[in-house]
Parts: sequence; C-alpha cells; structure tokens
Amino acid sequence: MRFLIDNWILVLAAVTSGALLLWPSLSRGGRSGAVSVAEAVRLMNREKAVLIDVCEPAEYAAGHAAGAKNVPVGSIDASKVLPADKQTPLVLVCASGARAHRAAGKLRHLGFQNAHVLAGGLSAWREANLPVEKDNKAAG
Repeated sequence: MRFLIDNWILVLAAVTSGALLLWPSLSRGGRSGAVSVAEAVRLMNREKAVLIDVCEPAEYAAGHAAGAKNVPVGSIDASKVLPADKQTPLVLVCASGARAHRAAGKLRHLGFQNAHVLAGGLSAWREANLPVEKDNKAAG
C-alpha cells in the first residue's frame, strides 16, 4: 500500500495508458462495426450473410465483389433487393468503406441490426485476391 501512495503518479500513468488502449474496443458500444475480409467470408459461408454493394450503379458495373447485390446508399429505403428477414446478416461494401458506414446506419434504422461494414471496402476485397465481377446489370 505504501508503494501505491509513494508512486501515485506511476499508478495513474499505468491506469491511464491501459484505459487508452481499451478505449477503441469500449467506444463501439456493442454495435456492429467493420469486419475484416476473413470475417466477412466467414459470415457469408456460415451464417448466409448477404453481400450488399452500396456504390452507384456505374461503379458497381465497373467492378464489384462476386455475388454482391447492388443497393446504392440513396435507394436503401426503397430497395426490393434487401432480404425480407431483417435478422439476416448483411456485409456492406463500397470502394473504401465510407458510404458503407452511412448505409449501415440507415439499415439499422430500418431494423437490420446485423449489418456489418467490410473494413477497407472493395480495395481490401481485391487485396485478399477474392473474385471481382464486372457487368452492366445493376439492381436497385
């Protein structure tokens, strides 16, 4: 006990640094955040997650993750492509992840609480050497 009193500054520094290391994990507060490519593939294979590309149709046609359905961020509210079962896991992807985070917020507001963002977006998908398709058919 005497050590703690004599070295209160060291104890304070240790507690503060520990709290700062834990802060990113604690600040998420239980909401689904970004998932790695490996976790996204696991969700798709084991939990039948649906891959949703939230890019605009032209971007989607230029290249998208194989099997992804196109639901642009602006048309999420009216989309007929989203699963009827709101418990179905969704993996959202865009070029970098920024639009996917906005889309995740909209989807959670619509009741899709199991919406995940692919960390790094399509770039991370490509870096993992996962299949990318190009076509001129975009759903909305």
